[in-house]
Amino acid sequence: MHNAASVSASLGSMGMLRLFGVSWSWSLAAGLGVYLGTRTWKYFYIAARTAKRDLNGLYVLLRVKMALWRYMGNGSNIPSIFAQTVNLHPNKPALIYEATGETWTFAQLDELSNGVAHWARGQGWVSGDVVALFMESRPLQVALWLGFAKVGVEAALINFNLRHDSLLHCVGVSGSRAIVFGAELADAMLEVRSSLSQSMVRFCTGDLGAEHLASLSAQPLDPMLASAARHPPSPCVPPKGMNDRLFYIYTSGTTGLPKAAIVVHSRYYRIAAFGYFAFRMRPDDIIYDCLPLYHSAGNIMGVGQCLIHGLTVVVKKKFSASRFWEDCIKHNCTVVQYIGEICRYLLSQPVRPAEKDHKVRLAVGNGLRPSVWEAFTERFGVAQIGEFYGATECNCSIANMDGKVGACGFNSRILPNVYPIRLVRVDEDSMELVRNSQGLCSPPCLAGEPGLLVGRINQKDPLRRFDGYANQDATRKKIANNVFKKNDSAYISGVEGKAGMAAIADTTGSFDCSSFLDEVQRALPPYARPVFLRISPQVDTTGTFKIQKTRLQREGYDPRLTTDQIYFLNARAARYEAVNEELYNAIAEGRMSL
Repeated sequence: MHNAASVSASLGSMGMLRLFGVSWSWSLAAGLGVYLGTRTWKYFYIAARTAKRDLNGLYVLLRVKMALWRYMGNGSNIPSIFAQTVNLHPNKPALIYEATGETWTFAQLDELSNGVAHWARGQGWVSGDVVALFMESRPLQVALWLGFAKVGVEAALINFNLRHDSLLHCVGVSGSRAIVFGAELADAMLEVRSSLSQSMVRFCTGDLGAEHLASLSAQPLDPMLASAARHPPSPCVPPKGMNDRLFYIYTSGTTGLPKAAIVVHSRYYRIAAFGYFAFRMRPDDIIYDCLPLYHSAGNIMGVGQCLIHGLTVVVKKKFSASRFWEDCIKHNCTVVQYIGEICRYLLSQPVRPAEKDHKVRLAVGNGLRPSVWEAFTERFGVAQIGEFYGATECNCSIANMDGKVGACGFNSRILPNVYPIRLVRVDEDSMELVRNSQGLCSPPCLAGEPGLLVGRINQKDPLRRFDGYANQDATRKKIANNVFKKNDSAYISGVEGKAGMAAIADTTGSFDCSSFLDEVQRALPPYARPVFLRISPQVDTTGTFKIQKTRLQREGYDPRLTTDQIYFLNARAARYEAVNEELYNAIAEGRMSL
């Protein structure tokens, strides 16, 4: 009977998919998956509801994977793939700098990056050397790391918000031999000048006077690039392939100092290609990229569409809610990028005619809340949201391919082993993985149950490899063993970020909020500063002397749940303010922005 039911379910799923217009080959594959996967009618119901989505996901997965295997087989890398793009349309606009209106064609971007490559070789840098880039977003940043890659030099893309110890840490952990900084960040460089190694060569791009350059021991970069040769450089030795290092992108550092995540050539291609195919981008799309180029969303998901697929990308120096739609209209943009907060900022703007006179059909990003999602699409007339989840370094990225409001992706129920990821249970106090009697992370989380997303590691598979960080200890902390089966290994993702609170033990009653804010403003970028402070006579610990974070997290910033004094960082007023019931309600109801 079980076998008959399985056969019936298999045939039924095939028939249903044919009704939806799915080809016979995909219908047969799904029917086989139903038969082999289970013999229950519940499975048949799930398969019927998700098959079209899952088969589309399988198509994207296979397309990206086959391209990666092809590139790996013929010794390609990102510069050589870009060379193919240049040959297809040399005179098409590649990058547009919104701040100045300057447009670089693919041929011009190729020639400038060639100049960077020759200049880098002239400095004596060889394959495997690292050079830090510290500048606000601009097309030159792309030309720099791309030119470095042509001769095997690896860029370390430094967050331009970092200062003092965090900045020094990021430069140091990458092992950079030199640093290229923008003139707009000269003051930040001046603050760390004496702490940088004397052997670190410094170059400045942009307008900075000779006296200022001398005080920083820096050389002007722009005239050097202007006089550099423009012909293609000779290949680096040894040559770099798809599994070799391209550059470093740093984690945000909200829970400690930033980690330098290793981005290999195949990872760059994978992220860009998944975005292109999963969200059905087109060769004639124009992308509005207002996200920082020191991170993967702006530099890979955005700029990657230019380098890999030949799309035009408009680079915005900094996000502006008031200029967003006007910029899109000005440059005929059809795709925009976001993080969740960007959409909320746009919704908080007064209604203006430009917000529906644009040609944008697709918004790509992550962190979009369901309540903001529908309000955004309805008000601004954006037809498609391309929501995805995935850290720069992870091997378990997921994407919402069917437009389900609030979803950041899916895990196939009918073909789960094709892309082996799982949401596993964790102990909320210790954040340790919960294991069964066999020592495995099974069963996975139930619907609605919180957990950690993990992805099985296979270093031979470009979609499942985990390259980790420059620091090997940090790499080991992100790997768990015996997750899906005995002796396997898996990448462990983080937990969702929230507005941060610092619990401070003030045994003498002398804590000063103003002095504390001055210190954190000097030491931490805005996103890493605690939004809330909780001042206690002492910090409660467990019997094993661990801080009782779970209770503190549960009580949050509600002043009714504790006698401790709670403060809120009012960013506009630049001060911490005591949280009373009125302020608490304003924050909870969204009337006071975090």
